[in-house]
Amino acid sequence: MPRLAFAQSFWDGYDTLEKPVRAGVRKAMAKFQAMSVAELNADKGLHLESVQNARDPRMRTIRITDFWRGVVLSPDDGSDMFLLVNVLPHDDAYTWAAKRLYSANSATRALEVRNAVALDELTPLYETAARTAPRLLFAGVSDGTLRELGIDGQVLRAARSLVDKAQLDAFSTLLPEDQLEVLQYLAEGFGPEEVYRDVVAVRRPADAPAEPVEDLATVIANTPARIRLVTGPQELEEVLEKPFAAWRVFLHPSQRRVAHRTSYGGPVQVTGGPGTGKTVAALHRVKHLLGRSEDGRVLLTTYTNALAAGLREMLGLLIDEDEKLLARVDVTTVDAYANGVVRAKSAAAPKPIGDREQRQLWEKAVKQLGLPFTDRFLAQEYRHVVLGQDLSDLDAYLGASRRGRGTGLGPTRRREVWSGVERFEQFLRDRGETTHLRVCARAAELLAGEPAPYAHVVVDEAQDLHPAQWRVLRAAVLPGPDDLFVTGDPHQRIYDSRVSLGSLGIATAGRSFRLRVNYRSTEEILAWSARLLAPVTVEALEGEGTDSLAGYRSLLHGRRPQAQGYAIRQEETEALVNRVRALLGEGLAPHEIGVCARFNLSLDAAEEKLRATGIPVLRVKGQAPRDAEGIRLATMHAMKGLEFRAVSVLGVNEGAVPFAREITPREADPPAARRRPASGTLPPLRRLHARSRSAECDVERSSESVPASRRLTGRPTHAPMRRSEDGAGRPEGCPAPSSLLRYQSTRGKAVTGDFGELPTQLVDLAHAFLERGQGPEGSAVPTLFVDAHAGDTGAPAVKAVGTAGACGPAGVSGAAQESPQIVRVELLAGRDRLRTVVRDESGAGEIRDAGGGTVQ
Repeated sequence: MPRLAFAQSFWDGYDTLEKPVRAGVRKAMAKFQAMSVAELNADKGLHLESVQNARDPRMRTIRITDFWRGVVLSPDDGSDMFLLVNVLPHDDAYTWAAKRLYSANSATRALEVRNAVALDELTPLYETAARTAPRLLFAGVSDGTLRELGIDGQVLRAARSLVDKAQLDAFSTLLPEDQLEVLQYLAEGFGPEEVYRDVVAVRRPADAPAEPVEDLATVIANTPARIRLVTGPQELEEVLEKPFAAWRVFLHPSQRRVAHRTSYGGPVQVTGGPGTGKTVAALHRVKHLLGRSEDGRVLLTTYTNALAAGLREMLGLLIDEDEKLLARVDVTTVDAYANGVVRAKSAAAPKPIGDREQRQLWEKAVKQLGLPFTDRFLAQEYRHVVLGQDLSDLDAYLGASRRGRGTGLGPTRRREVWSGVERFEQFLRDRGETTHLRVCARAAELLAGEPAPYAHVVVDEAQDLHPAQWRVLRAAVLPGPDDLFVTGDPHQRIYDSRVSLGSLGIATAGRSFRLRVNYRSTEEILAWSARLLAPVTVEALEGEGTDSLAGYRSLLHGRRPQAQGYAIRQEETEALVNRVRALLGEGLAPHEIGVCARFNLSLDAAEEKLRATGIPVLRVKGQAPRDAEGIRLATMHAMKGLEFRAVSVLGVNEGAVPFAREITPREADPPAARRRPASGTLPPLRRLHARSRSAECDVERSSESVPASRRLTGRPTHAPMRRSEDGAGRPEGCPAPSSLLRYQSTRGKAVTGDFGELPTQLVDLAHAFLERGQGPEGSAVPTLFVDAHAGDTGAPAVKAVGTAGACGPAGVSGAAQESPQIVRVELLAGRDRLRTVVRDESGAGEIRDAGGGTVQ
């Protein structure tokens, strides 16, 4: 009976397929579970056939529907393993399959895929340009070292033609996965030994023979990060029915190295950007620890109730809802755990109050005592210094370090501060109230005098924990091997708590790991969002030094975040409803769609509109009921750490994101003001949309520009044009259209084809020159453009492609034809962005952002 496996390239597009096509996939895949290899080849309904002129002779296609085909890698070695790699429209499937070549990586022994045709066509172009380059990207790495890291002949030739990281990015969608990651690590400055450790060693099978094994079944088994093997009909149905849930707890090699190590000598720290699998690593660590003993208890903790509910659900999925194992794990927030400790020991524990109530008490203290401080300054001083260092009296405060607070305070001023602290705490006592951090401080005191209740503590989303919360966790487990396993991302801090873990008895030196590959979001989403963090200095998770996003990347590609602005909230919510309907129509389940905003007011309007149209809605304010159906609506704080296949962000306006009132004033905390971008430095956004294999995000914005993408998809629209500032005429000295074609003939084969596919290839090439700051002919600013017109079938077709770097921002107009269907799309490439200018037949044009929602 044939065996069936699914490649990551299949999952990337599966969730966007329409329901009839998904049904066709299920029907076709069921035949692989029921028929022999001979029967599969003879089945007329499946129509398993080879692909003419394919670079990989094992390529086959199968019928999914009348208009859709599946692309399958078929065994040629006598084995029975088939690999489903993609599902595409009929013609696209044959084109895609003909260009791809699958091979075993000589170092990792994993199966990789490349666009062999495109590599053959593009490499000579880059080699020509590289001959005059002052330095090549991988000049410092020998051919032998590259081969030891798994780089084969075709990729080695391409790598030797690259001048900079921008050119490597242009090749990223063409190169084999593991080889691309090796080159990306090297390009970021990592040494060959580090690359071998972090990329090759974690993927290479422990029992790998000296020479690579080429049979398809073995190579597929060596590729668990990108290929899922299905063992039976039931598993096939489950994985096709709930692919998102299955991948949420899938462990990739870089995470496995951290999560499944037999034992650590003490606390462990795992950091990484969003989507790198920190939470998945934490869950697998819990599973690993549960398997090491029969009765050891584990505390799995995170920052919010919504996150805790998500962890509990994912842990159940990971350990198959084993009630005996689940009973040994407490999944909760730090504050909830501390509150439980205090209530268990106190007959009448005071009630914690929120930030708003605390602010009112500080205002009252300042007014009553006539203090020369703002309520904000006192609240920050109390949080970061008094509670941060667990100070209990004036003498302790007078001698305390205030490193990082910015404003110096002498003894007199400190006494005034302390009088405010005493008055604030007196207010709390009089009202029978407390704060969450004071509850944590009390819980740590109570735990210190008793045997530790847990054998292991695993902490997720650790970046926002306060020292008082860390003291609770430290007291909950005895110091020793495997006591604390901590994951977090300093770049996702909300509250900027200053923590030195070493001073709290949580030393992770020699046991710190960084995850750099994003397995959840696409490179397009990552690049868009990472730019917002680039100018900000971020303290490391352990409190010593700074954290960096160097090497942080995604191997996935997809659509870019979309932005759209609206004049009033009603228009915004109506657009949201249309967006949600479209997502549901694509087959997404309601609980896989998230909507968030900075304020509940925006969510109230969205909820009302969604419910009025019959769309189920669930507000996430704490622990959402498990398996409850409905679009998830949550504030940004409640959304933190949750995972969806589609997300829309509402009300992203200046003054709201970031919320002006929550930005620490310079006079209250000058260093904090320097660490954060000032309010107003980011463009005012209205709503954000972006989508990847497992996450989609939409951003609606005002007319301000959004950073450009390296991937453009879509078709030109014929919206009304307005004359752009750069005019319609061709600037003096700009080449005529004939020069454009001559540029193509000297640089290689022209990029032609369906206009919907063209921009992706075109912009990849543009960025090869963009970050070098010059065009291919040495000009200062490269300008790439496309003339598109309606072809015989009515679909846009390419008329001309080229470059005219000397023309500057005005671009090139060229000769317009009389046909009203002609549309000219110019891509204007500056040093830090791409723009499009769309012109009609009269030459009038409109400047738009490359990758924007209308013209792409």
